[in-house]
Amino acid sequence: MRRVALVQLASPADETREQRIERVEALLRANAGAELYVLPELWSAGYFSFDRYAELAETLDGPTVSMGRRLARELGAAIHLGSIVERGAEGALHNTAVLVDADGRIAQTYRKIHVFGYQSLESQLLTPGDSLSVVPGPLGPTAGTTCYDLRFPGLWQELSDRGAEAVVVPAAWPAARREHWRLLTQARAVEHQLWVLACNACGEQGEPSAPVRLGGTSRIVDPAGRVVAECGEDEQVLMADLDPGSVARVRAEFPVLADRLGAADYAALGSDPGAEAGAARAHGR
Repeated sequence: MRRVALVQLASPADETREQRIERVEALLRANAGAELYVLPELWSAGYFSFDRYAELAETLDGPTVSMGRRLARELGAAIHLGSIVERGAEGALHNTAVLVDADGRIAQTYRKIHVFGYQSLESQLLTPGDSLSVVPGPLGPTAGTTCYDLRFPGLWQELSDRGAEAVVVPAAWPAARREHWRLLTQARAVEHQLWVLACNACGEQGEPSAPVRLGGTSRIVDPAGRVVAECGEDEQVLMADLDPGSVARVRAEFPVLADRLGAADYAALGSDPGAEAGAARAHGR
């Protein structure tokens, strides 16, 4: 068994980034014992702090990742740091998820591919990523996605085709669309028969005159689509003991992935309007 912890966090406006990083470091230290910790999307900057993205952008040796690397070595655990506003070498800003291994090394980075534009400035301010990876993790080959990526099944098919058995999903998903969150996290687990470790933000963010309430309900979904554990709506550290062997058992019992075609195979399929419609066209009707 592998113990995984989802660290559901709020990013209140009256807390500085430095204070929040310090608070989260203490929180993880107080909840030692997991082999993998997962944090939400842009928790240190605050997802809805659009007017401060440039100010709060950091590199991979900045304060958020440096804290995670140091703490991972101390706890002897992998830490998925959710994501940061990363300033790339070329100067562009990205929503970058970072996984640190138990030795404090950066094991994986993922620049969010589907940047969000609905009632959000993310797509205007941040540059999408252009790469994917699957790396070793406590639950087996592990991939990273971020929030809005849940809505794009083609991305998930590519990750499972590349061998992913667990996908981490840091998010800042609003409470207004919480049912979509629940539906999609389970759907992706069922479709691809893998672990979904989905850690959402909670609390309120954004302009005081029009705050956005985040949905919380961080959850762990097993390869059969069952919700193993789920947070409430407030800050919480949720721990669960998970069996890495579940993926192999579920895939052997119901081998749906063996029947799945690749994206190019589906695209190559012809267009058949149906027998009656085809016959009508043939006779000029």
